[in-house]
Amino acid sequence: MDTETTVRLSPTLSVVPEGEDEVLVGDPATGTFVTIPAVGGVVIAALQRGATLAETAAEAEAFAGQPVNIPSFVETLRELGFLAEDADDAPQEPVRNAPIQARRWLTAVRQETVRPFFGPVAWACYAACLLFAVGVFAVRPGMVPDPSEDPFVFDDIGLSALAWVPFVWFTAASHELGHWLGARALGIQARFGIDRRMVNLVFETDLTQLWTLPRRQRYGPLLAGLAVDSVLLAALLAGRLLAGDDGGVLGSLLAAWAFIKVVQMLWQSMVFLRTDLYAVLVNALGCRNLWRVKSLMLRRAFGRLTPEQAEELAEASEADLRAGRWFRWLWVGGFLGVAAWFGLLLVPIFAEVLGWAADGVAEGPLDASFWYRLVCAGLLIGPESLALALAAREYAQRYAARRARRAAGRATTRA
Repeated sequence: MDTETTVRLSPTLSVVPEGEDEVLVGDPATGTFVTIPAVGGVVIAALQRGATLAETAAEAEAFAGQPVNIPSFVETLRELGFLAEDADDAPQEPVRNAPIQARRWLTAVRQETVRPFFGPVAWACYAACLLFAVGVFAVRPGMVPDPSEDPFVFDDIGLSALAWVPFVWFTAASHELGHWLGARALGIQARFGIDRRMVNLVFETDLTQLWTLPRRQRYGPLLAGLAVDSVLLAALLAGRLLAGDDGGVLGSLLAAWAFIKVVQMLWQSMVFLRTDLYAVLVNALGCRNLWRVKSLMLRRAFGRLTPEQAEELAEASEADLRAGRWFRWLWVGGFLGVAAWFGLLLVPIFAEVLGWAADGVAEGPLDASFWYRLVCAGLLIGPESLALALAAREYAQRYAARRARRAAGRATTRA
């Protein structure tokens, strides 16, 4: 490589300091980010300025106190897709990180329009809404959600499902909309997707571009979904208080919807899953890939770590290793938390609705009740069925990949 040449980097490449010794480099257009030593930031800054490879090497050596292999570093940037190889290259699509996901970043809302909703005054209001909800539950224990009564607004169980299932989708969508608007308030882009957490189907917002911002600025978009949840829950509880103890159908609907909102907020509080508060935790601790490190440390604890995985774990950041020592056991114990959440809050509803549906299905397809109850049950278990299908596909792909690796290994041995 000619040392007098220059290297063109992606015009959207960003470099963000991460502590004293590292920088976070990435391309927000594709969603690819990596952490590299601080000298790498010096090299990238020089290349972005138009310095030749020789000039870049001199600056890097002055910073590091020793020679730096610039050609090798440039080749790494090329492998990561951080170089602008051709001015006429078509823009790359973002890397997919969910089974079902939009292909493009969304920028329909202007930054100036939504910025006031994520300023200090707005966050004080969101916190007040959350405190109001907690206070209502503390002062009025009778308003604490009850899974055996609150979900069933009407005597007709199917009609009750039709009353609250649309609200489930609305409140999930509004939660993700909060994340997106929080991102737009900072001038960054996001996109929506559908994934699963264990056997639960979840909407999610890809906030990868947050890594182009300093760490302290990332909390707003990460917490924006829970901020929307807090406002909605406070409004529902205020409506119940105004309706009084005998609020009729309206009071029952508000109770059912408040139950749904509490269930969803409790889910987001499970930091041992990849929820909003997990993202907040990772950002606060300065972790790079805690989820992967957790898995590797568990494999090591149970004697299932391969040599390649041991090498990967040895190269993990110190922040990930520190957090992984306790987070891995929190994740293991989290299965009990998810089981309790599912068993105490959702199983009673599923059992009631599915039992009701079975009675109608037994009448046969010539009876109108058959189709009515089948549709209502489908609305209830449809998301979980899709989550199970996504899980089955994921495990099938893993199994196929393992078989391919084993076959390649046997072929190499025979050769």
